[in-house]
Amino acid sequence: MNELTRVQGLPLELERDIFLRNLLRELSGTLEELVGLEEASGYISIVGQKIGDWMNREYRDALQLDKLPVETLASVLVDLKARIEGDFKLVSLDAEKIVLSNTRCPFGDRVLGRKSLCMMTSTVFGTISAENNGYARVVLEKTIAAGDGCCSVVVYLQRTDTDDDSIGVEYFAG
Repeated sequence: MNELTRVQGLPLELERDIFLRNLLRELSGTLEELVGLEEASGYISIVGQKIGDWMNREYRDALQLDKLPVETLASVLVDLKARIEGDFKLVSLDAEKIVLSNTRCPFGDRVLGRKSLCMMTSTVFGTISAENNGYARVVLEKTIAAGDGCCSVVVYLQRTDTDDDSIGVEYFAG
């Protein structure tokens, strides 16, 4: 057996998906250490908005719709997470809000302790929702990253006078 064959046969958990999840974990951790959680979350939000814009275009084009109706929007949010190996479920849907739960993060266990990565969910959901609805406020009530064991996400579709601006992140159509 030559050396390359021996090395290639090693039982390592090293493949593209794990590599990319570790890369994101280390990148977000480095940002959190260097600039703090709030600033790191801000940087990740910029990326999340670009990803949200891209995903929104993909779904609108595939569905041949200029705007996604609320029922379709909720289905898109669940579907996009399923496609990247999340396990989001629709808990409830009405004219005011979409409530979702999740038991499996697309980042796997690499998300633990990396709360800034949750801004990907907030910003992607918020961007897609606002672009189709005009407004969205995303509240991450529970997150796997924070050690809650699951995620609970509420996407508010309407702004009200009783909104607490300190809770969640607001998104507007751009």
